[in-house]
Amino acid sequence: METMENIDVVGMWVTADGYIRQELLPNGRYDEARGSRRSAYTGSYTVTGSHLDYVDDTGFTATGDIRDGVLYHEHLVLYREEKKA
Repeated sequence: METMENIDVVGMWVTADGYIRQELLPNGRYDEARGSRRSAYTGSYTVTGSHLDYVDDTGFTATGDIRDGVLYHEHLVLYREEKKA
């Protein structure tokens, strides 16, 4: 069976308008801000290839997929924020 290498997802992902900011941390946790509301959602995530499974700290689950460098997370489209030099 062929194994697929997991995509590196660690970093900040943002919607085009900047309203939603989802930080995927290297320890498998995420912290999502919405507008001025910091840590609106927090939880854990796992990566399998280019697919993400999320479990919010309240127990809510969601999924996401990275295609062509874009994170499609349920109804959201998020772009990786470039690291500042």
